[in-house]
Amino acid sequence: MNWKYLSLTVAFAGLAAALPAKADQLDTIMSAKTLRCATFADVPPFASPDPKTREMAGFDVDLCGAIAKELGVKAEIKPVSVEARVPEVKLGRVDITVANLAYTLSRAEQIQFSDPYYLAKEMLIVPADDAGKTKADYAGQRIASTKGSTSEMSIKLNKSDPLTFQDTASAYLAVQQGKARGMVANTMTTTKFVNESKSKGKEMRMIEEPMLYQPIGIGMAKDQPALTAKVNEILHKLDESGEINKIWDKWLGPTTEYKMTRTDKVVPLSELKFDPIP
Repeated sequence: MNWKYLSLTVAFAGLAAALPAKADQLDTIMSAKTLRCATFADVPPFASPDPKTREMAGFDVDLCGAIAKELGVKAEIKPVSVEARVPEVKLGRVDITVANLAYTLSRAEQIQFSDPYYLAKEMLIVPADDAGKTKADYAGQRIASTKGSTSEMSIKLNKSDPLTFQDTASAYLAVQQGKARGMVANTMTTTKFVNESKSKGKEMRMIEEPMLYQPIGIGMAKDQPALTAKVNEILHKLDESGEINKIWDKWLGPTTEYKMTRTDKVVPLSELKFDPIP
């Protein structure tokens, strides 16, 4: 036996044991007493500047605040573009992304998802006088959406031609101006635009068949088991206490313009039946 190499091996092993383990992001959050949350920059009702206070407000902002409260830290909101939601958390510029973030296979390769807290739908809206009835009727047609979103992915999966913008308002305007045959966004956003169109601009209607189903979760950096477990624990607690429903009703519920009731529960992704988006 080569005692020289054995001695070196023992020495390196001892050094490795003496070095501190890489801290989980949860430790950093607790030390800083701040939870940095990425949200949409301007996509109501999820996150947008309040017209009166100019402070960020919306469902995702309140959910981030609720998570921070459970952690005993303050929430720091960082508005980002739709396409920056994954890179910001992947690069460590934020701790979590709470921005109507849908699970996709490509995103899951880059970041960690929490247990989903609702199952969303991507819906297509078109002018009320449009002859189309199903999503298949819009294959090969130009459809507007936000850039880098699952809305854009659903358009491509439908073999339609995406026309993308930085925000949903611009995508909607493109349809109103006849630059696109329709627009795809989540149910909340499309419902709002259809309702608004009844009294302003070109009247719109929603195609009943969803373009896509998608679980919505919170994005975190990979290899952060303590943070992932804690976020999931908090989401389940907020769900069981009715806090998520309370926030939902405030921004999306029966008394809002969206008139939507949340029936989903926080469950592990493995318990949901859906076809993952590439």
